Amino acid sequence: MSLQHHDDRREPLAELSRFRGEFYSCLTARSDALFELADAVLCGDGPVRSLAELSLVGECRRGHGGLYAALAQGRVDADRMRQALASVPLPRAADDRLVLAVDVTCWLRPDAHTSPDRILCHTYGRGKDQHIPVPGWPYSIVCALEPGRSSWTAPLDALRLAPGDDTATVTAWQLRDLVERLIAAGQWQAGDPDVLVIADAGYDAPRLAHLLRDLPVQVLARMRSDRVLRRPAPPRQPHTRGRPARHGGEFVFGQPDTWGTPDTETVTDTRLYGTALARSWDRLHPKLTHRSSWAAADGTLPIVEGTV
Repeated sequence: MSLQHHDDRREPLAELSRFRGEFYSCLTARSDALFELADAVLCGDGPVRSLAELSLVGECRRGHGGLYAALAQGRVDADRMRQALASVPLPRAADDRLVLAVDVTCWLRPDAHTSPDRILCHTYGRGKDQHIPVPGWPYSIVCALEPGRSSWTAPLDALRLAPGDDTATVTAWQLRDLVERLIAAGQWQAGDPDVLVIADAGYDAPRLAHLLRDLPVQVLARMRSDRVLRRPAPPRQPHTRGRPARHGGEFVFGQPDTWGTPDTETVTDTRLYGTALARSWDRLHPKLTHRSSWAAADGTLPIVEGTV
């Protein structure tokens, strides 16, 4: 059941009621059955194993045949659903910053031989710790993170990757569309801290930051331990011939003797892990090549600087 929410939309129950009403409006076919199916998934005890079990949950008033028909013939207005998710109150960091995490989750479908657009998905720990590619559907998912030690997230968008898609390009398009929706919904305004996008080492962080450079976004991503970055080019000396240098000395992750003096260094005593040492080096960039997915109209590759 939904409550009246016209008087105070920011109260928790009123906000939940408003979102439930908007979610129901997103269901364009078999709306009642799909709405009760969602309630059954949320209120069921333990993991969901079958639709027949969901039909026994008290919040679901339909038999399992109606649930199968709802999934087969029901429809959802995905664009309106994305707008509804962007308008709810989102968790923020201590500095009132929005923190978005992006990752790819695979729905493995090894036996669905007639399902279209399956991709070989990398899996870990299957069959004596072997990394076996399994056919499935990879989904790029973006969530807003809770601050502190919390596993709660607010899912905001999900997009299935098609065969041949470039993950960085698709993810950048997905994040661009999401950030524009958040700005339109008033979640970010001029003067607010930039939205922080967190990604794993599987993403090309410099390319992601370059594709989103016109948005109020900062990208924070892990990098492989074998990466080699470059420092800024040294000042050009007078009367020097030839083309100006575009890259400085190397910063090799696996060779501490190439790191030099950090720009920032902090030491913090933690309760669980002892002394934590954090160091950072500014204005480092990768040396890009035309052999990768980078391209430029005039043939000059960009220099994307960041902090390690």
